[in-house]
Amino acid sequence: MALLKCKNLCVGYGSKVIQKNLNFSVEKGDYFFIIGENGSGKSTLMKTMLGFRKPLGGIIEYSKEWNKKGIGYLPQTSEIQKSFPATVWEIVLSGCQASLGLFPFYKKADVEKAKANLELLGIQHFAKKSFKELSGGQQQRVLLARTLCAASSLLILDEPAKGFDSEITEIMYELLYNLNKKGITVITISHDLEAAKKYGTRILKLGKDWELVK
Repeated sequence: MALLKCKNLCVGYGSKVIQKNLNFSVEKGDYFFIIGENGSGKSTLMKTMLGFRKPLGGIIEYSKEWNKKGIGYLPQTSEIQKSFPATVWEIVLSGCQASLGLFPFYKKADVEKAKANLELLGIQHFAKKSFKELSGGQQQRVLLARTLCAASSLLILDEPAKGFDSEITEIMYELLYNLNKKGITVITISHDLEAAKKYGTRILKLGKDWELVK
């Protein structure tokens, strides 16, 4: 079942079109890679799919299962994010805020979910540490754990392994692959074609001409 369908979609910013006439769908259960060189419109497309930018042409059709409350979105890490004045635990637990509704207190289920995601990513032993004291790889795991707390059905990630060495990058893609096998749809931006071929169910390759590889 298609979670979204892009029909003759044109994306860009201002009046500048970066990609045009995109026709593809994201199916429930996909591990969907968006790859391409810098400037090919990967992040712009992702932001358009999320509704942060308006299409410059064409349409995006969303299914009833495209529920924004169930989406975990991890943008590229900024310098501001790297200096968050909070503990690892506070940041990860804050991913559950969407479930609070009118009640300002976390439920027991939220706390258990945050603990489980800390353990899943192997960062439970520095839960009390300040986020800004961590290495880049550790910070990215913390932000992914937070994103997992927000996600119930869909993960959307903008270059989650950017700046990592090959070993940590492989661990990150393997983790996302295992989450996908558990039923979470994953959409991720990457420069790594080999990882996309190894783990992805489908690959959208952006460039001068776009191509749906598989």
